[in-house]
Order: sequence, then structure tokens, then C-alpha cells
Amino acid sequence: MRRVLALLGLLVLVLAGCTSHRRAEPEPTPSPDLTSAPVAVAVNPGPFEAGPFEAPETGAYLGAWIKPDALTHAGRVEAVDGLEKDLGRPLDIVNTYRRFDQMVGTASDEEFLDTDATLMVSWATGDNRSILAGEHDRLIRRQAKAIRKVKEPVLLRIRWEMDRPNLRATMWSGEDYIAAYKHIRQIFAEQRVKNVSWVWCPTAEGFIRGDAPAFYPGDDQVDWTCVDVYAGNLFQPIGQLMGPFLQWAAQRPKPIIIGEFGVAKAWGSAGRAAWLADAERTFKANKQIKAVVYFESDPEGNGPKQQFQLAGDKPAFQQFARLTRDPYFNPR
Repeated sequence: MRRVLALLGLLVLVLAGCTSHRRAEPEPTPSPDLTSAPVAVAVNPGPFEAGPFEAPETGAYLGAWIKPDALTHAGRVEAVDGLEKDLGRPLDIVNTYRRFDQMVGTASDEEFLDTDATLMVSWATGDNRSILAGEHDRLIRRQAKAIRKVKEPVLLRIRWEMDRPNLRATMWSGEDYIAAYKHIRQIFAEQRVKNVSWVWCPTAEGFIRGDAPAFYPGDDQVDWTCVDVYAGNLFQPIGQLMGPFLQWAAQRPKPIIIGEFGVAKAWGSAGRAAWLADAERTFKANKQIKAVVYFESDPEGNGPKQQFQLAGDKPAFQQFARLTRDPYFNPR
């Protein structure tokens, strides 16, 4: 009889443990509030010293990176033309990514410039310590001369998202990045390059972690501050995602460019449309933001939380199109 009672007691404990485990399961993540008044932190409207690419007096320029079907000059032009046709307006800024050894001034660059678009060159420079050792001076001089030949103002992002943890092996530290950045600027100055606006562009996550500011080269080295911000793994209002950056940038007399922004397919058509509507309100509330550039791409191999293309998602694309038609984002 004692054995039976003991077994019954053990069974009660096991059942109680199972019930307790079920109760400990986390609650579903609540939907973010995308309807409240947007955060207004970086409210200085300027005017600003922004280098050759001047910030608009009011409103903000609009741009995009559009991943082409084929990474050819024709493919790049076709991708930009297609988005502009769907939006019914030209882009003010065309973002283009370059490896360290890829020069500016390609056939597609020339076509974009012929339509009065401004190039934002996102340049993936190499190991900072090898740059400081002078191992890439010839390459840097070549790029400086190539950009000088463009003659039109160019926005140059020297190793954008330098604060990403997966780049630490080549960035080494904030001090190394700053020294390499200044070294590149010095070579450009020696080559008499006068058509570059220098853009410093870390990630929103780097400001949340607190390590991004250590990579800032200084007010005398930067023309535009910048941030890349995504509703990817976290579905939160854009003002919350980039809130720490806005607090930091508001203390500096620089125009802000949102170098990349996007909302992932994982959050559904209605959620994406609502996020974009909130982004528009947030950009307008923070008048220091003088340019915004969407990341119209589904990078290969990424899951739905890291795919941001709006084309094909009618509600989300229509909301983005409404943003692009707003006079605020047509300052020209």
C-alpha cells in the first residue's frame, strides 16, 4: 500500500510539473503600436554644411538600392528604370555597392548621372590596418581619380556598417577604422577630389548596443551622418529602432541620411504597409533627416525576416509609393 501511495504522489508531482511548464511558455509578442505620434528627436531643420551634395532646405531626398536580376550595367539600369516607372517619378539618389577594387564611373553610373540622379557609393574598403600600412594607396588613388572624373557630387560611404560584429576581424577597432578613414580622406585630398560628400553610416543596432559611436571620425571629417535601420528580426516602429542614433545625431550639426531602410516580408502585407506609413511620419517629424534610401532587395539565401523587396506586395508597395509622391520627398 505504501508503494502505491508513493507512486501516486510521484505521478501528482510529474503532472504538476507538466502543468507548470505549460504555464511558463512565453506569451506571443504583441504587435507594435504604429499609430501613435512619431518620435521627434532630431528636429534641427538646418541649414547645414553638407559638402558638395547639399541638403535640401525643406523636405528630404528619396533614393533606393534596387537589386538587379543580373549584376551587369544593363541589369542595374533596368532595375532602376523599372522602379522609377512603377513609382511614376525619378530617384534623387541611386545607391550602388562597390568592392574595394571596383571603380566608380561605370556605364551604369554614367546613365544614372545623365538622369540627374546622385550616386551614393557604398565602398567596401578592406582591412583597416593594411590600409594604414599603405598597402592599398595605389588602389585608393585610382578610386579618387575615378570619382574626380565624375565631376557631379557623390555621396561616399566608407565601409558602411563598420560597427557590425562580423566585420570586426577587418575593422579591428574604432580607432583603427577612424585612422583608415582619415588616411583615405588624405589621399583624396592629395588627388584634389572636391566632389565628395563624406557619409558615415553605422547600423541602428550598433547604437542600441552602444559601440557604434566609437567609430565616429569626428565632425571635421564627416559631412552627413547616416544610419541603416531595418524592421527585420525585430518588428518595432522605426523611431524606436533608430531612437538611440537619433539622440546621438541630434547633438551634431550634420544632415542625416537614412542610408538603408526596409521592412521584412515576414511581417505581412498589412504590417509592412503600417510600418512604412509610420516611417513616413517619423522622417517628417525629424527634420534633420534630409535623405532616405530604401533597400529594395531580397538578398539570396536570406529568410523572410531578411528580405525587404516591396515589389510584388501590393499593399506595402502602394504605401511606399504614397510616400514617394508626397511633396515632402520631392524637394527638387
